[in-house]
Amino acid sequence: MISGKGDIMHYIRITKENIDKEHICCAMSGKQSIVKKEWLKQRFEEGLVFYRSAERGKCFIEYIPAENAWVPIDADGYIYINCLWVSGSMKGHGYSNDLLNECIRDAKEQGKKGICILSSEGRKKEFLADPKYLKFKGFSAADTSDCGINLMYLPFDTDTEPSKFKECARHPKVEEEGFVLYYTDQCPFTCYWVPRVVEVAKEHKISFKVIHVTSRDAAQNVPAPVTTYALFRDGRFLTQGIQSDKKFLALAGRESDRK
Repeated sequence: MISGKGDIMHYIRITKENIDKEHICCAMSGKQSIVKKEWLKQRFEEGLVFYRSAERGKCFIEYIPAENAWVPIDADGYIYINCLWVSGSMKGHGYSNDLLNECIRDAKEQGKKGICILSSEGRKKEFLADPKYLKFKGFSAADTSDCGINLMYLPFDTDTEPSKFKECARHPKVEEEGFVLYYTDQCPFTCYWVPRVVEVAKEHKISFKVIHVTSRDAAQNVPAPVTTYALFRDGRFLTQGIQSDKKFLALAGRESDRK
């Protein structure tokens, strides 16, 4: 358990021993929570660490040795942060600092080279870390994908080789026409929304191919820098933002079909 340095907050480490009884603050209830928890259980053996605030709310960090991360990066010896999320009433109290500082402390104790995380500017940053915050904490861009997503890194030594994207992530594209979606069970919102988007695409005769990524090897070769949700259209990467059925129809230019 770690304690905060700003406003007082205690944190709980989620493990395979307590995950079935503990709330994971990124998850919805019911099936979505179960799917996410099952995904986490398999990752704990690979070194994944998950801390959440003792107080319920969206305040948590999830990180893993980069060799085991479900993203197409070359970052041996680094820790990769899957998600650092503090939102709503939790913001503005220093909780992000608490969580990130614990990750840094843990990484140094393990003898790691540094930490890396995905980020992006402006409208493209949905579900990604805030670049301004990361730069304030000493991170810099190690690599940039053609789609504008950055791999940020915080090395512990000045001569440490930066982490980098694999070519498939640096130049994201697919060969198929129409919509193509890659997704994993890492984010519980995909479990809820992907079937609904599949259904609405079928209903409106929109070409929509889904690839459910279920292994680390497959995830590390996805043709995009993000694997939790990577949506393409006519070969071009569109967004990592998880689409509701309404958002998807708008993206497809078919929102009027629902009126």
